[in-house]
Amino acid sequence: MDISNLQPESRPRIWRTLRWLARHPSITLGAALVGVIVLMALLAPLIARHDPYEQDLINTLLPPSADHWFGTDDYGRDIFSRIVYGARISLVEVVLSVGLSLAIGVPLGVIAGLAGRTLDQIIMWLMDVIFAFPGIVLAILIVSVLGDGLINMLIAIAIFSIPVYARLSRNLTISLKHMEYVEAAQALGIGYYRIVVHYILRNAIGPIIVQSTLTAGTVVLAAASLSFLGLGVQPPMPEWGTMMSDGRNFLGVSIGLSLYPGLAIVLSVLGFNVLGDGLRDLMDKRS
Repeated sequence: MDISNLQPESRPRIWRTLRWLARHPSITLGAALVGVIVLMALLAPLIARHDPYEQDLINTLLPPSADHWFGTDDYGRDIFSRIVYGARISLVEVVLSVGLSLAIGVPLGVIAGLAGRTLDQIIMWLMDVIFAFPGIVLAILIVSVLGDGLINMLIAIAIFSIPVYARLSRNLTISLKHMEYVEAAQALGIGYYRIVVHYILRNAIGPIIVQSTLTAGTVVLAAASLSFLGLGVQPPMPEWGTMMSDGRNFLGVSIGLSLYPGLAIVLSVLGFNVLGDGLRDLMDKRS
């Protein structure tokens, strides 16, 4: 872009944006990686060169070429197209799992922070029980009970993420409910609902968003792990963990079957984690 032709008032805005991005490389890199995944998911029909489910048993395990950028799998399906459509499944996993854990964990934390000591102890004791299990082990246990599949996997991942939001929102509520503006609202007779929504949640939304971004990377990794073990998304859906599991039997013939979806998982997890770290550092500077 030739910025010499821009209006004088437009130049400072562009340079301020570029300087801000240069001062926050974590946010820039994380947002770029996450943005690529989101664009892949939204524009999958335009980006993918082939139908991700179309089989071509004559052209199986082909190396990368001009027609098949990442080659083909053992059923002749285009690996690049399956990775592109797999971004959609990963985003669905992130949105639904994080959304469900937020919808349950945040209200529990707010109730524990505002309620009396007994209810607070009961809620936190339940969260400690969930925390006692390693996340992936608890997810495997839940999926084993509920059965495999995308929905049950998302429920399992959301359950072991609930204590994170419950503890965070509880601590934020306890610190915010003693602020002067909250006490003034109580003195004015404003109802608890308005106090929670307008005075507590509004000021706690920043840390919750940061935690949600960090949790998104954990969701992608946990979902891929469960699918790799055969407990999550089932074939022939183009899920990255399932693709890695299918490709492990052909590593000696075509390493790309597992390599490319593995790289997609790595970049997705890296993007969410780096973005979350950048947002957390930005909030710390403001505070």
